[in-house]
Amino acid sequence: MFLDWLERRIDPFAPFDEERMPPKTVLGFAAFYLRPIRGPLLALLAIAIVAGGLEASLYLVMRWFIDLLGSADRATILGDHAGEIAAAAFLVLVARPVSIWLHEALSNQLVVPQSTSQIRWRTHLYTLGHSLSYFQADFAGRLANRVVQAGPAVRELAVTFIDTLLYVAIYAITAIGLFSSISPWLALPVVVWVALYAWLTVWFVPRARERSHATADTRSTLIGRIVDSYTNILTVKLFARTQEERAAVRGAMDVHTRAYLHQFRLVTLTTSLLGILNSLLLVSTAAACLMLWRAESLSTGEAAAGLALVLRLIAMSGWVMQTVRGVFENVGVIQESMQTISRPHAITDAPGAVPLKVTRGEIRFEGVDFHYGRGDASVIEGLNLRIAPGEKVGLVGVSGAGKTTITSLLLRLHDLEGGRILVDGQDIAGVTQDSLRGAIAMVSQDTSLLHRSIRDNIAYGRPEAREAEIEEAARLAHADAFIRGLVDHKGRRGYEAQVGERGVKLSGGQRQRIAIARVLLKDAPILILDEATSALDSEVEAAIQESLDTLMQGKTVLAIAHRLSTIAALDRLVVIDRGRIVEEGTHASLVSKGGLYARLWTRQSGGFLGDGVDERERKRRNSDALSG
Repeated sequence: MFLDWLERRIDPFAPFDEERMPPKTVLGFAAFYLRPIRGPLLALLAIAIVAGGLEASLYLVMRWFIDLLGSADRATILGDHAGEIAAAAFLVLVARPVSIWLHEALSNQLVVPQSTSQIRWRTHLYTLGHSLSYFQADFAGRLANRVVQAGPAVRELAVTFIDTLLYVAIYAITAIGLFSSISPWLALPVVVWVALYAWLTVWFVPRARERSHATADTRSTLIGRIVDSYTNILTVKLFARTQEERAAVRGAMDVHTRAYLHQFRLVTLTTSLLGILNSLLLVSTAAACLMLWRAESLSTGEAAAGLALVLRLIAMSGWVMQTVRGVFENVGVIQESMQTISRPHAITDAPGAVPLKVTRGEIRFEGVDFHYGRGDASVIEGLNLRIAPGEKVGLVGVSGAGKTTITSLLLRLHDLEGGRILVDGQDIAGVTQDSLRGAIAMVSQDTSLLHRSIRDNIAYGRPEAREAEIEEAARLAHADAFIRGLVDHKGRRGYEAQVGERGVKLSGGQRQRIAIARVLLKDAPILILDEATSALDSEVEAAIQESLDTLMQGKTVLAIAHRLSTIAALDRLVVIDRGRIVEEGTHASLVSKGGLYARLWTRQSGGFLGDGVDERERKRRNSDALSG
C-alpha cells in the first residue's frame, strides 16, 4: 500500500509549458527538468543523510564494543551493560534496515522510474514541436537516442550526487571527527588523503567530461548510421550497397572505439594514482595507530574502528571515482542532448493565436516570398494567388518549379519571408498550427504510414471515427479488398494488421490507397493532392477517380500532378515556373495559348512530363508509327 502510494506521487505526464525552451547549460538543463521533482529529491536527500549517518555510526559502535570486551567483567557484562547492548542491537537490527528500506523505496519507487519517464516525455514533446526542416536535417535514430538518453542522464546526475558523494562526505567527516577526538596525528593522514583525493578529482573531472562528451557524440553518430541503414534497407538491397553500408558503419564504429579507448586511458591513469594514494593512507594510518597505541593514547577498539573506517574509505574511493566518471559521462550525454534539443522552435504559434475557422474555404496568397536557404534556387517570389471557395485548382510546372513548396507554405511547414497567406480572411501566421492543419487534408506523393494497424492509420485524422466509417473510407479508396487479406508476422489480420515502419509491408499503390482512405475519413474543408495517384496503376487510378471526385465535392482543392491528364479537368490550372505564376486558365485555354503549359502538354509521353524530350524526335516517332 505504501509503495503504491509512493509510485503515484509523480505524474510523468503532468501538464507543463511545452513551448518553453530548456536552458543551454548543463546545470540549467538538468535543473529545468529536475525542478518538478525537487520535493521527492529533498526527501531522498534527507533519508540519505540519515542512512549514511547510521551506516557510519556502526564504526563508533564497533569501537565501543571492542573496548567493552577488553574492560568489562565477563560474568556481569550483560547485566551491567544491558541498556547499551540493547541500544546497539536496535541500531543494527531496526534503525539501519529501516533507513536502508526507506532509502531504496524513495529511490526506486518514487524518484527513478517516474522522473526518467517524465524527462523523456517532456524532451520528446519539445522536440516534436520543432519544424519539419529540423527533422530533415538530422538522423531520426540520433534524435530519438538523444531524447531517450536525456532522462536517465539527468536523473543520475541528481541521484548519484545524493547517494554516492553524500555517503563519502559523511564517512570522511566521521573518520576525521573520530580521529581528531583521539589525536591530531591520527586525523592528519585522512585530512591529507581527502585533500589529495579532491585534487585528483578536480584534475580528472574536466578531462573525463571532455572525453565522455566525445564518446557520447560518436555513439550517437554510430546509432544514426545504423538506423539509417535499417530505415533504408530496401534501397540498400536494391542497389547492392551492403558492403558500402558495412564500411560506413564500421567507420563510425572505429571512430567510436578510438574515442572510447582515449577515455579509458584517463581512467587507467587515474585509478593507478588512486591506488597509490589509498596504500599511503592505509600505511600512514596504521603507523599512527601503532605509535599512539604504544604511547597508550589509543585503545584497541579505537584502533580497530579507525582502521576499519580507513579500509571503508579506500573501498569507497575507487567506487566513487568511477561514479564521478559516470556522472561526467552523463554530463557529456546531457551536453549532447542539450545541443540537439535546446534550440528555439523555428515555427511557433503567435502570442494570442486563435483556432482557424473555415466557413467557406477561400485561400489567398498575397505577395508571398520564400526560399529554403541562402543561394537556394527554390524560390517563391511575389506570389499572388486567389483560390475561390470550393474551387479546384491544379498547380503545373516542371520539377523544382515550386509547386510542393506552395502547399508546404499553406500548411505553414515553413514561415514566410514576406507577404501573407489568408484562409477565409484569417492570416495563417495568427492562428494555431494544429487548427490550420486540422482544416487541411493532404495526400502526398511520398506516402508514409505509421508502424501501427491499418485501422489506426486510416483513423489518424479522425481517431473518434466509428468502425463502419473507417471501413467505408477504405471501400471508397478501393482498399477494403486487399486490407481483408492482410496478415502480419504476429498473425493479426485485416484492419488489425500492422503495416511495418513507414508502411514497408505494403506496396506503393496500397500505401497510397490507405492514405486516400485516411483523407476521405478526415473530410477536411481544404484538400491538397500532391501526386495523389502517382503510385497507382491505370486500372486502380480509374476506379478511384470517382471516389476522388466525390471527395472533392464542396471542398477547396489544390492539386499537383506531373501526369497532366489527371488534373486537366479541374476548374483552373496555374502554371508555375521558378516560383512565379506564368500562366493560368482552363486546360483548353492554356493549350490554345501555346505557352509553357502547351509545351508541357505536347511533351508528355504516356501522360507524364518528359522534360527535355526533343519535339522533333517526338514528331519523327509519330510519323514512323503512322507510316508503319
